[in-house]
Amino acid sequence: MGTCLNKIKLAAGSYFTSGTTILHPAYSLSEVLIVMKLRIVLFGLASCSWMNSVYAQTPCEAADLVLHNTTIYTANDTQWTAEAVATLGDRIIFVGLDSDAARYMCGSANIIDMAGKTVFAGFTDSHQHLEGVGRRTQTLSLFGIPTLAETVQTIADWAATIPAGTWVQGRGWIEREWTDEQRFLNKYDVDPFTADKPLFMPRADGVSALVNSRAMELAGVTRDTPDPEGGRFERDLDGTPNGYVLANAMNVFRAIIPPDTDAYLKDNLERGLQANAALGWTQTQDAGMSYQLVGLMQQIHREGNMAHRVYAAVPVDEAWTMIERGREKTPDDMFDVRGIKVFIDGTLGSRGAALIDNYSDADHNGFMNRTTKEELVPILHEALRKGIQIETHVIGDRAVRSLLDWYAEAYAAVPRAEWASDDLRWRMEHAQIIPPVDQQRFVELGVLPSMQPSHGIGDLNFAPDRLGADRLAYAYPWQQLIDRGLMILAGSDAPVEEGDPRIEFYAAVARKRLDGTSGPGWHPELAVSRETALKMLTIWPAYGAFQEQLRGSVEVGKYADFTVFDSDLMTIPEAEILTSENVMTIVGGRITYRQDQ
Repeated sequence: MGTCLNKIKLAAGSYFTSGTTILHPAYSLSEVLIVMKLRIVLFGLASCSWMNSVYAQTPCEAADLVLHNTTIYTANDTQWTAEAVATLGDRIIFVGLDSDAARYMCGSANIIDMAGKTVFAGFTDSHQHLEGVGRRTQTLSLFGIPTLAETVQTIADWAATIPAGTWVQGRGWIEREWTDEQRFLNKYDVDPFTADKPLFMPRADGVSALVNSRAMELAGVTRDTPDPEGGRFERDLDGTPNGYVLANAMNVFRAIIPPDTDAYLKDNLERGLQANAALGWTQTQDAGMSYQLVGLMQQIHREGNMAHRVYAAVPVDEAWTMIERGREKTPDDMFDVRGIKVFIDGTLGSRGAALIDNYSDADHNGFMNRTTKEELVPILHEALRKGIQIETHVIGDRAVRSLLDWYAEAYAAVPRAEWASDDLRWRMEHAQIIPPVDQQRFVELGVLPSMQPSHGIGDLNFAPDRLGADRLAYAYPWQQLIDRGLMILAGSDAPVEEGDPRIEFYAAVARKRLDGTSGPGWHPELAVSRETALKMLTIWPAYGAFQEQLRGSVEVGKYADFTVFDSDLMTIPEAEILTSENVMTIVGGRITYRQDQ
């Protein structure tokens, strides 16, 4: 139509420049103008008819979806931005200029004008616990409560709704955020209103928990109960457990809580999928999905209810089942089970992370052996032989160094001829405190750091007390790792953290609290550029899942996974990153979330 209008304009111009009838003396000026307009219209209609004939001969390239009139950040260094993208089926068939996309804007294509919005390669959360994300939507959440007193009152209100003899459960309390007292909860806080019902409430990190006296009575935990390997019961001065339990000490309580039904777990998974898609995640990588949950995920996939892709590792206590069954993947790459999740130490906030030297604010150096070396080494050997990825929870520098040693020993123990592949991509999850000498060993051993930027702004509220100034220089060392050529796989650890890609992106580039402030020892030089942050949430996680040829960037032939925001995260002021909104999530060419629907 634009070409037709141009033709009409040209016709009108010819009347004004020719020496013919316009000023014929037999007609008044108004009559001349009327005649002129009629001739222009007739000429224009003929022109349009001619142009439509030409247009009809232009081939229409088949497409299902076209996004245009926008900036697309592709996460592809050879073509970092584009104006339009077209998809067919679940794949990308065009990336480029609006003018070149015109040939796809025809036929039955769904053409969406993205004016005012910004398209990104689909975001990936590299470390999440999907069932926990869904569970959080329908159980007691203690996230974001500003004081200890309010937290205890919230638990009391919730417990009042629970029948006697039934477990009181919830999650998410975090003492570092409280403005009145910053201490761990204990049984004395909750016993007065839970005498007739057991209570189990993990801290936000999921590696420690609050239990009450009734729960300890049911579990048979007394002052004479020894600490388990890889765990600890915090105690009063007389040795009586005080209700704060760490790591493997949580297992005795989990063992006596009535098991969840498949229907409840499946509902949680579906809730988690929907919640993640609404935030803009196109894939989450689940760090420890049991085979019970794997079976439910496969059912959800068969029913067509996958709102985003899931890449999973099973927990180490099911490692030998994984070794026997091997990798399991759907043909459309929506669900992929390929790894084993190992647990080694605790968390920094709970003083459970394994440090080389003692904590600066405690007379111990944390603990390891949630999985012992004796248990893990045979698994590592078989993983090399079967091509299974290893993902290991390590936080303290002692845990990091030990696992690097164990990985290296496994590499040496199994002859290369027996390896399923030289391309291992073994990972370390969290890896928060990495001395420079061990950073280089990541490079040498080909180990991928899977890190959560939000930990680096939440934990830094207490990390100076836990670590001291010297160790802070290599805590959450994102830019140091990037400078060594490593790819950081960024995630959120939800439901430990909020699980919001805006927070993870902001934390990576700002390295400040959400209110824009920071503190001494936060090392702002370890923040990363926005380009790096985008890769940390897109193409690098795809590499961490062996999927960089399939997804992670906007390129022809890859899966059509996109995250669409109402703002340009690459250019807006840092603070505005947190207030921008995801408006559309597209997975395999299918819109799985749309804000206006």
